[in-house]
Amino acid sequence: MHKYLIYGTYGWLVFTGTMHFVIDVLAQYLRKKRTPGPEATLYYGLNTAFALSQILFGFLGLLVAWQSIALVSHGPTVVLSLVAAVCWFLFVSVFIEYWEPKLNIGIYAVLAIAAAVTA
Repeated sequence: MHKYLIYGTYGWLVFTGTMHFVIDVLAQYLRKKRTPGPEATLYYGLNTAFALSQILFGFLGLLVAWQSIALVSHGPTVVLSLVAAVCWFLFVSVFIEYWEPKLNIGIYAVLAIAAAVTA
């Protein structure tokens, strides 16, 4: 069960980060929903940074889990995963006004805690 929770935790990050990028950055850019200017640049930049950080962290977690599942279960890795969740939640709370990213980070945090408890 622990192995599936680990893969689910980091797979969730890759999935939600990809969906966030496709929906909030790519789709709005292609449909030209935002007029060019500083606000649009800030919107696209913040959402891109948020989504790509989730994707990269998720891929890194999956790579480490694939190489050594025991390494992902150690204390420093668990703490790093939870610190990342707190940082993303603070970022979303300050810069992104809608609730979906907060829910995604909450689900990631619950999965990370569940994976740590089952270790």
